[in-house]
Amino acid sequence: MVRVAALITFLACVVLSEALHEPGYCAFYEECGLNPSVGGTLIPPIVPCLNYSQARPILGDHYKKLQQVCPMLAQGEGNTFACCSIKQLNSLETSLTLSKAVLIRCPSCADNFAHLHCITTCSPNQSQIVKVTKVMNVTQLVGNPKEAVVGYQAFLTTNFADASFQSCKNVRIPATGGFAIATMCGRYGAKLCTPQRWFDFQGDSSNGLAPLDIDFQLMKEGDTTGVPEGVIPYNGRALGCNETTPSGGEACSCQDCQESCPSVPPPEPPTPPFTLLGIDGYLLISIILLCLLVLAFLTYLAACEKSKKVKDEEKGRRKKKSKDQNSNEIPQQAIHPSEVTCADKNSLAAQAFLSSLFRAWGTVMATYPLMVLLLSAVIVAVFAAGLKSIELTTDPVELWSAPNSRARQEKEFHDTHFDPFFRTNQLILTAPGREGYIYDSLLFGPQNFSGLVSKDLIIELLELQTRIQQIEFWSEDLNRTASLKDVCFAPLNPSNPSLTDCAVNSLPQYFQNSLDNINAKVNMTELGVTKEVDWRDHLIYCLNSPLSFKDITDLGMSCMADYGAPVFSFLAVGGYSNDDFTNAEAFIMTFSLNNYARSNPKFNVAMQWESEFLKIVQDYQKNPAANFTFAYMAERSLEDEINRTTAEDIPIFMISYAVIFVYIAVALGEYSSCKRILVDSKFLVGLGGILVVGCSVLSSMGFYSWIGIPSSLVILQVVPFLVLAVGADNIFIFVLEYQRDVRRPGEKREEQIGRVLGNVAPSMLLCSLSESVCFFLGALSTMPAVKSFALYAALAVLMDFVLQMTAFVALMSLDARRQDSNRCELLCCVKVGKERSNKPNEGFLLPFMRKFYAPVLLHRFTRVIVMLVFIIMLCGSLYLMFNVTVGLDQELAMPKGSYMLDYFQYLYKYFEVGAPVYFVTKKGFNFTSVEGMNAVCSSVGCDQFSLAQKIQYATNYPERSYLGIPANSWVDDFIDWLNPGSKCCRLYTLGPNAGNFCPANQSAFLCGRKCMATPSDGVLRPTVEQFNRFLPDFLGNRPDLQCSKGGLGAYDKAVVRDEGGEIIASRFMAYHTPLTNSQEFTAALLMARELADNITKGMRKIPGTSPDFEVFPYTVTNVFYEQYLTIVPEGLFSISLCLLPTFVVCCLLLGLDLRSGLLNLLTIIMIVVDTVGVMTLWGIDYNAVALINLVTAVGISVEFVSHMTRSFALSIKPTHVERAKEATANMGSAVFAGVAMTNLPGILVLAFAKAQLIQIFFFRLNLVITLLGMAHGLIFLPVLLSYFGPGVNKAVLLQEQLKANSKANDELRMRNHVKQVYDNLSYEENEVKGDPPSPSDASRSSEFTEKQWEDKIDHF
Repeated sequence: MVRVAALITFLACVVLSEALHEPGYCAFYEECGLNPSVGGTLIPPIVPCLNYSQARPILGDHYKKLQQVCPMLAQGEGNTFACCSIKQLNSLETSLTLSKAVLIRCPSCADNFAHLHCITTCSPNQSQIVKVTKVMNVTQLVGNPKEAVVGYQAFLTTNFADASFQSCKNVRIPATGGFAIATMCGRYGAKLCTPQRWFDFQGDSSNGLAPLDIDFQLMKEGDTTGVPEGVIPYNGRALGCNETTPSGGEACSCQDCQESCPSVPPPEPPTPPFTLLGIDGYLLISIILLCLLVLAFLTYLAACEKSKKVKDEEKGRRKKKSKDQNSNEIPQQAIHPSEVTCADKNSLAAQAFLSSLFRAWGTVMATYPLMVLLLSAVIVAVFAAGLKSIELTTDPVELWSAPNSRARQEKEFHDTHFDPFFRTNQLILTAPGREGYIYDSLLFGPQNFSGLVSKDLIIELLELQTRIQQIEFWSEDLNRTASLKDVCFAPLNPSNPSLTDCAVNSLPQYFQNSLDNINAKVNMTELGVTKEVDWRDHLIYCLNSPLSFKDITDLGMSCMADYGAPVFSFLAVGGYSNDDFTNAEAFIMTFSLNNYARSNPKFNVAMQWESEFLKIVQDYQKNPAANFTFAYMAERSLEDEINRTTAEDIPIFMISYAVIFVYIAVALGEYSSCKRILVDSKFLVGLGGILVVGCSVLSSMGFYSWIGIPSSLVILQVVPFLVLAVGADNIFIFVLEYQRDVRRPGEKREEQIGRVLGNVAPSMLLCSLSESVCFFLGALSTMPAVKSFALYAALAVLMDFVLQMTAFVALMSLDARRQDSNRCELLCCVKVGKERSNKPNEGFLLPFMRKFYAPVLLHRFTRVIVMLVFIIMLCGSLYLMFNVTVGLDQELAMPKGSYMLDYFQYLYKYFEVGAPVYFVTKKGFNFTSVEGMNAVCSSVGCDQFSLAQKIQYATNYPERSYLGIPANSWVDDFIDWLNPGSKCCRLYTLGPNAGNFCPANQSAFLCGRKCMATPSDGVLRPTVEQFNRFLPDFLGNRPDLQCSKGGLGAYDKAVVRDEGGEIIASRFMAYHTPLTNSQEFTAALLMARELADNITKGMRKIPGTSPDFEVFPYTVTNVFYEQYLTIVPEGLFSISLCLLPTFVVCCLLLGLDLRSGLLNLLTIIMIVVDTVGVMTLWGIDYNAVALINLVTAVGISVEFVSHMTRSFALSIKPTHVERAKEATANMGSAVFAGVAMTNLPGILVLAFAKAQLIQIFFFRLNLVITLLGMAHGLIFLPVLLSYFGPGVNKAVLLQEQLKANSKANDELRMRNHVKQVYDNLSYEENEVKGDPPSPSDASRSSEFTEKQWEDKIDHF
């Protein structure tokens, strides 16, 4: 037998070597049977018989078939010769059909592909093109064994080969956005594919399509090296992709053919930075502004100095001191009523009215303290009862995206018509420290493998995946044991999925999650070299050709996942470069769940599954035997971590409030004597002040809960701080004023409290009303978090003021009663013998500021320095403000040490593609018309500026458009699916389903009719009837090897039709480039919207399109990042609304004092501007959280500024400097103790919070606000007022003058009366003795005189 076999082989070689190569002769003819050396193919590997003979004439049905399959060889019936039988044509047609399914989008490419195989199979000069290299005996079903050709060489010129390759290399697969050539070039993929590699793959019998081995020899024209004698390399003309085909097919579209693309200008470059004279424009403007302000100030100083010299000279010439009736010197010139202006009268009237009102109010509150406290408690309880129905908003979408915003409306439309974007649960795994290696593959040559891509780690990854897939738990919502299949995203079997239907994307899916497949290996011979191929060869192939149903190795395994869809390489591995997938640094494993509405019971099931997922992953991470270092996340992780952080940071806030409480309790006390410490301390008053703040916050929250306005964690964290800052300031001003006051003779305690309240309450009203109106106007913001914060803060500040005017005044009355009785605090039964001093208690701060701080600050040189420093700060901050970063990176929402921080780090480092972006069409466009299809599709015959084409153009500039992968198009794939050149759309011709749709996996015997006929021009477009009839079949057709264009899974949820069949919504999915920060997410949203608007304008021009038709981009992150498109104008609007009432209220309560109002407003604006400047320096981004704090800054700035401004405006000291000193000492000390020192301790405690948001936006930003507010209120404002403050209110001066005159008259009248008494004593013998006036009479006289004076003032 051995000898016989050797003889046969020898004879075969002799025959092959002696074969002739002549024109008009065939090398093989007719089918011999199946190739015995090829197995596991996708189609039967039928090979031809060795037959050196003349080409046969082609007639009748034979000619028609040839004209249908190989039209380039048809020369007319009777004039056509070929080397293929009708059977061979049928087999060739079957083989071409599979390839044409992905190439038919470009008719010239499909024609060139058919041309290639028609020439080698049917050319009448076949013997001049091919050289048979291998034959085998094949036994036919009937007859003797025949010699079959199982291998040959085909000689082609490089001109023909290159032109054919060029026509096909850019043809797209709409469903994936990738290139069709990637599936036809084996291991090389699209990027490394060349003409030779493309032809080599087609001639490789291991690819599952080629029935025999073809060795394509590409020869340069004129090069005969290695060419057998008589062989002439085929040099036919291949069509360019921008040419029409001989059969009438149109040129390929731009998306599939670069040469067909119109001249599209590149996008405009990004707006360059603003420059002037070649330097930063904002810097230059800031420098110019600085110079102008400094010059204006110095000019003002010079003018003031000159004016002062003139006034001093006049005073020297006319210096006279007038004296009153008591011969006392009057330092100021007398004021005549005619000199008092209307504004001065208004100011005095406003102050007098408010003072008298609050004096009477305070007296009543202090007289009935217990009743006031009881009524206050009842009112607070009624408001706070609403807390039982409080609703805390934790959903980030509800917090930061306005319900009527464009992004929310688009999300609502998308989630209503399509399923919400699936829930993602993901692991990114690495194995650092493992050395890589080079694997010398039989098929692919030397390949770099990282230490991660190893068999043991893939198996370990599969074990972890299997463990997660097998999660089971008891579900109360389902009342049964639930598992992954109950909630998983199953695109190919959504109605009744099994575990293997669930979409799990990971590297083991290339092996169908089978350990046997991973361990499989086989010896394979390639080009005479025999070598073992294993999992590595399969993996190399699948990573480059993920759409393949069979690899090119002898393993013969599929690359498709077990759930039936492809796993693209960027979803399986990460951290690679230049498509060197096997050198990846990370594995990616993703479990996708359906995103149910929160009201759906399955939402809770999905949440439970994710909890179990996190437990397994966290347990695995703690396992010392685990070989992976990895990061992970579940869809619920973001919300879970934020809630966990809030709970963990509650103790920090509690400590912060405790520190503030201790400070207030200690700082409010009087410490004149050690023996009276327990009497003069204000522990209970401080506690009462804290309770007032707490009650105001509870009342605000309860009220809004009553009316259904939800709260948030931001409100719980920020509002108490804000109200505490406002409330503590008012408490300090009131208590310190009371301590510094001395009870007048005959004055009751309640009257004293009322009088003190009358003095300070107008200032408290000024600040509280300004802040409350400020926040109410801030509620006009469209951002839900800012709006709800403003509403809660406004009412809380207002309630705080009301409770201070009622409950706190009552507490003060009770505490004053205890103090007057010398009873100890907390131990009220214990009395102290030492009496309280009648002298006013100024404490430490007031004398210090009066004697040291104010004189130094308001020294003539210090004032100039202060003004220059703050002018420089303002201009510098203006420059920095234009450079502040807008956005909020999502990792900042996570606490330090959170596993989500590791996940974000891994995500940005290893992911090679960004989030998917859908271009969604609304109702109003006619997809069924030819014009409608052409305006959307991207294949042959489509508009050059269609929807898909415009997205394709955008992906050519990913650095500007942020689009990395073009959009898939259900319209393109639907047209390709209908194409009669493929097996996708056929109709049953036999059986009970005759006339209905027949899937491609059914026998051709049952389904002999195509859905549509071949169009004469190659441009296939269904009629309206055909469109509506076959679209449901397309959307329900599961893709497989026979028809990869089926729409199930890819498009079944991408097209929404109403009951009448009209398409009311559809979507086209593309991918962003990797986006790593909020600036890139925001820019990507903006560019996608610009592109969608451009697409909308183009599609509205199609006849029959509704004028309100719209295309919009949708990404799950849009609702979070849309705010940054408008947050700058939104912030300016909100802050401007807050600044307006500070000016208006200040002017009104100071009697239309415009100058005070403007200086007040200017200082607050400077605080806000400087705050934004420091934000830039300290790395604090501008976002919604920062905006809330800036609105808060306006409120706190009012506390720092308005008290001082009012104190200065009402001072009657003769000069601006003296009035500034008085205001700084009296009111500045209270502001420093009440606002600055109240805020600072609590803020400093927040530095220890775990949440980065709290550390950055509550610790850093509030510290900046407090320090800048203190600097401007206690340093800059006194100096500013000393230069530009309003003059002395002459109405107040006249009031003091009348009061002094009245007092002088009283003293003169008393002196005359006493003198008269002594004169009468000398005549006591002759006249009746007169009793001297008693003290009570004098008191009544004084009281009467004072009352007369008040009547005069009121009359004035």
